[in-house]
Amino acid sequence: MQKLIITAALTGAEVTREQQPALPISPQEIAIAAAQCVQAGASIVHLHARNADGSPTQDRETYREIIAAIRERCDVIVQVSTGGAVGMTPVERLAPVTLAPEMATLSMGTVNFGDDVFMNHPADMETFLRAMQEHGVKPELEIFDSGMLTTASRWLKKGVLKGPAHFDFVLGIPGGMAGTPEALMYLLSQLPAGSSWTVAGIGSAQLPLGTLAILLGGHVRVGFEDNIFYRKGELASSNAQLVARIARISLELNRPLATPDEARAMLGLKNI
Repeated sequence: MQKLIITAALTGAEVTREQQPALPISPQEIAIAAAQCVQAGASIVHLHARNADGSPTQDRETYREIIAAIRERCDVIVQVSTGGAVGMTPVERLAPVTLAPEMATLSMGTVNFGDDVFMNHPADMETFLRAMQEHGVKPELEIFDSGMLTTASRWLKKGVLKGPAHFDFVLGIPGGMAGTPEALMYLLSQLPAGSSWTVAGIGSAQLPLGTLAILLGGHVRVGFEDNIFYRKGELASSNAQLVARIARISLELNRPLATPDEARAMLGLKNI
């Protein structure tokens, strides 16, 4: 079984300081959180940027500042979000890809997102993919529902998307697939041959689905974007606390952790 790749989704676009006082917002706070997560066992950090007032932004220069601050502190795979926040335009969402990070997320379809709709028109999705290909950025294909996996499989067959693909199964979003073992097992039954995968369980689904992924040979995403609690009723003290727990479980199950360079090799990334 491959070593475990842990992704730390540090901030997201929706969580507020009122909900989670330890949420990193400024570029320096995000960089400190990234370094702490690397020390705890993460090899990828998934980034969303925030304005000084805490509101979400896809501003290219803000992402540039965050990435530079992270690189000053640690070696880690930087994965930017192209999801941004609900209601942002495709042009806004795509901006950080032009910085040529090692990875970026690519949502593979439209999904109800709580009381909102997260729009991903097929033409926009292809535009995002072409931009990633032009800038040498590895896409992580975000799957919120099974039809999105079918779309990705069709892209692979048509040659629009070059394999091997890496997927992130985001399970437990209200409007998407449930955060259950049954949902994960169905997606794995449809996974294109040769693909790698990560699971991001939302809320209380984060720990059980992460543990299941360790056992099944997948990878795990944790962090405040997806879950702000350490256990029911107890806020996590930091993103690193959530990373450390999944790292500890993996080591107890005799599955070593991947370093950033090992994760690069596993995912076929350039080494910066």
